[in-house]
Amino acid sequence: MADLKGLAESIIGGNMAKAKELTQSAVQEGVEPGKILGEGLIAGMNVVGDKFKKNEFYVPEVLIAARAMHAGMDILKPILAKSGVKPVATVVVGTVKGDLHDIGKNLVVMMLEGAGFDVVDAGVDVDAEKFASAIQEKSAKLLGMSALLTTTMPSMKTTIDVLQTKGLKDKVKIMVGGAPLTQEYADEIGADGYAPDAASAVDKAKELLSL
Repeated sequence: MADLKGLAESIIGGNMAKAKELTQSAVQEGVEPGKILGEGLIAGMNVVGDKFKKNEFYVPEVLIAARAMHAGMDILKPILAKSGVKPVATVVVGTVKGDLHDIGKNLVVMMLEGAGFDVVDAGVDVDAEKFASAIQEKSAKLLGMSALLTTTMPSMKTTIDVLQTKGLKDKVKIMVGGAPLTQEYADEIGADGYAPDAASAVDKAKELLSL
């Protein structure tokens, strides 16, 4: 019997070798890949997200859990693709132009992947054109922008204006986050949502896409 509960627990505990081994054995036992993903990997990351929100887990624990999840995902990804299990939605995430901070962005990427999203990580210092072409190329439904410096916050507004000009603004939901940001600023620049931290970003993404 495939131990999906044990798989979820190996993610929560950040046990990479165990996560790999339990994913592999579930696959060999013929468990549906969607079930392994949902009841094993995503279930584990959901608990990690909750603990992070409640300050029971900190960044290092989240990173270790995400590494364990990736070990399982590496085995599962090709099988998921073959079985036609579609990701929840495609999201483009990046830190805006002029800003090189990536820890917060990386956490958001991991949390979204852990929730079943297909995440396109655009990296750091991303200008409006690069965001726009990533959205078009991947038919993304959501854009997540991060800024850690007050001086780079205006880049978010520039990106939203460029998306408007290119006729993409109505095709994609825009979520922003980062230490200096507020809900008021998000409203002011025309973003659809604001998330104060990585765990909330997943909830906000689902809310914006009505999932």
